[in-house]
Amino acid sequence: MLSFIDKIWNHHPLTLSSQILKKKTLKNCLISAGPTREWIDPVRYISNPSTGKMGYALAEAAKRMGMQVTLVSGNVNIPCPQGVKLISVDTALEMEEAMYAESKFNDLIIMCAAVSDHRPSEYHHVKLHKDKFPRKITLIQNPDILKNLGTRKSNNQVVVGFAAETNDVLNSAKKKLIEKNLDWIIANDISQKKIGFESENNEVTMLSSFGEEKKLSYSRKSIIAEKILNLIHLSCQEKAH
Repeated sequence: MLSFIDKIWNHHPLTLSSQILKKKTLKNCLISAGPTREWIDPVRYISNPSTGKMGYALAEAAKRMGMQVTLVSGNVNIPCPQGVKLISVDTALEMEEAMYAESKFNDLIIMCAAVSDHRPSEYHHVKLHKDKFPRKITLIQNPDILKNLGTRKSNNQVVVGFAAETNDVLNSAKKKLIEKNLDWIIANDISQKKIGFESENNEVTMLSSFGEEKKLSYSRKSIIAEKILNLIHLSCQEKAH
């Protein structure tokens, strides 16, 4: 038997937004996007290739759906979508502070940023010349922002995470879904160049805490973003029935 989501999704997979707006259950959306940078000295840092394209696509789609959107973004080269509140951050600790501060005002929280798992234990305030650069850099673990958001969420909040993996993608995503107490996790295989960090396109699988699994086939990130939000809203409407 098809679920409530499947029945509607199979009938109108790309034109749900206008219907959802009529029965909108989620009104305020907080999204993180882009990379964090963990500084060694004023000119060197640890980071990753995230461009923020998926997070910004989600912010634009959420705004089009009529939501109030706050975007917490690392350093990227994308203009902020019109009407979206932008909070610019650099490090994981700055992103943690901004996400926690804003989370209490939002009922949908999507952690799309590629947060550095570790940071140098010591920051050097002047540039280290190559003859002075340490042969080893001690790293310390950054806070798990997504897990903490999942743990502290209220009953009326929906928390969504991304699992960017290179192998055993779905099993890794399922583990994170449970361990971080999420409502949804979105798994994508970043080992494939056509849907990796710098691509304009994506292909993901959405997994929910209540057993739904929905693959969103290869498409532009703007279309993937709209489908993600449509499914999340539909799932909330199903719970409300």
